[in-house]
Order: sequence, then C-alpha cells, then structure tokens
Amino acid sequence: MILITGGAGFIGSHLTKRLLREGKKVAVLDNFDSFYNPEIKKKNIKPYLTHPNFTLIEGDIREKKLIKEVFWHYQVEEVVHLAARAGVRGSVKDPFVYEDVNIRGTLTLLDVCKDFGIKSFIFASSSSVYGEIDNIPFSEDDFHFNPLSPYGVTKLAGELLCKIYHKLYKIPITCIRIFTAYGPAQRPEMAIHKFTRLILKEEPVTIFGDGTSKRDYTYIDDLVEGILLALNHKFNFEVINLGSSCPVELLTVVRIIESHLKKKAKIRYLPPQSGDPYLTYANINKAKKILGYNPKVSIEEGIGKFVRWYCENQSWLEKLVTNL
Repeated sequence: MILITGGAGFIGSHLTKRLLREGKKVAVLDNFDSFYNPEIKKKNIKPYLTHPNFTLIEGDIREKKLIKEVFWHYQVEEVVHLAARAGVRGSVKDPFVYEDVNIRGTLTLLDVCKDFGIKSFIFASSSSVYGEIDNIPFSEDDFHFNPLSPYGVTKLAGELLCKIYHKLYKIPITCIRIFTAYGPAQRPEMAIHKFTRLILKEEPVTIFGDGTSKRDYTYIDDLVEGILLALNHKFNFEVINLGSSCPVELLTVVRIIESHLKKKAKIRYLPPQSGDPYLTYANINKAKKILGYNPKVSIEEGIGKFVRWYCENQSWLEKLVTNL
C-alpha cells in the first residue's frame, strides 16, 4: 500500500489518479483543512472513492496514534508525504501553524515510519528552501541556503529531519524540491489560478513588484512523473530538484493567460511582498541523470490546459473560491 499524505490536494489527487491507473493500492490521508475551501479537495478526490484500490482516511499527520493505526491496518510500505501548510505569504502572517504542521507533522510521520520497515519515503520539499542565493540555477549541491519565509525554513527543517531519520534508522528517503507546480486543479490562491479567475471576472489583477520576477513553473503531469520515478528508484537518501529549468516572467504568464482567454487583464501594481524571492530557477541535471526525468510541457501548453479546465469548471469554482 502507498500512503499519500495530503492526497486530496492538487498534487496528491493527480498522483492518486496516476497510481490507481497503474494498478497500485493507494491510501490517502487528508485533514481537509480550511486553508482554502475543503469542498475543492473533496471534489478532487471524489472520482476515486468507489475505486477498489483506493482508501480515504480523514485525519491529521500530527496525530501519532492515528498514523500508527493507518500503517498497521493498511500495511503501508511506501509513503509520499505531501501534507503541509503551503504558501510563502501565509507563513509570514502565521508562522506558528506552519511550524506545527510542517515540522511536527513531518517528525511524527517519520517517527512512525522507523517502526514499520518502510521501503520508500518521498518528502515534498520546495524551491523555497533556496530563497535568494548567488548560484544560478539552483543546485542541490549548493548548501548556502537563504530562505526568505517561515515556510521555506519549515521545508528545510523537514529535509534535515529526513536526513537524520535516514542516518539513524536507515529509512530510504528522497526529498524532492518542487518548483511552482501548476495545472488543472491548482490551488486557488496561486498565481495562474487566481489571475485566470480575475481576468474572466474583469477584476483587477494585482502584481507585486514590476512584473519582471520569474518563477520556474512545473506542469503537474511532469511533476507526477518525477515523483513516480523517485518512488521506483528507491534511493538510500537523495535531494532532487523537480522543475522545468525555464523561468518565466510574471507578466509573461499574464499575457499567456490573456491570449487563451481572449481577454485583457486590468493590472494593478503594488510593492513587492515580504518572503517572495525575485527568481526561482531549478538546475535539473541531477534529476535527469539519476531519475531519467524529462519535463515535456511548455508554459504556453500548460497554461492552455489549465485555462480549458478552469472554463469547463467555472460555475462551481466561482461558488467555492471566495476571498482569495
């Protein structure tokens, strides 16, 4: 059995779909928190509820007794740990909940893993661990971290906990540093989703800074492929970037969305926000070499797929996505 924590979210629901398609048994553990409307996550996971190889468990990764029961009852052999309080800006506003969920939750999960002979543990880290560093593109071999937000610090702490638990208990662990995942079912507060919604509603799109900041966007299908490759390789301990290695300016993203919607954005510029790096840029040579990772979806194609998904689901999305 493969346990996916946070499996009802954006990345987790796509990974669940792919694993079930490949005949794997999947258990999803999710607490359906209120970071964004939990009904969205329920819709993400609804297609799999009747699948014979799928199990949904509602619960929190900080509940050690529950985690032990899940591991024992479902004979968990592999773990993909996606559950986290996400978002850079949210962590600046409320750092304590990020510390509690992302650090204590990860520690709780690892501490249970040590007693169950887990064959593979995938930890979803983030490009936020790098922050602003001089060496471009960002490489796993660079240990001069400069995270700019509590979120980035919690993900770096999670990696260090993984490293210690591997050394102490020989748990096979791969930490994947995810660079701005996007695609259908993307979280509603993230830029591509939010910009699409606002442009369609003819409401102002807020750009923090002058719009020249760049992100390394990773299409969800490419990311899921990278996670599966990491699961199949069973490393002792590795840290691997998963991105596209093609940073894109924020204003370029807006223009691509405009072209697919055939509508112009009403842009409002505000000063840069604390915690946001100017650039993220993944060096993916290691992922290519040891995983065979090869991202295929361009930003133009990926945004086109997201926009089509959004337009097809616009009616229920606008009912569920508020105050973002």
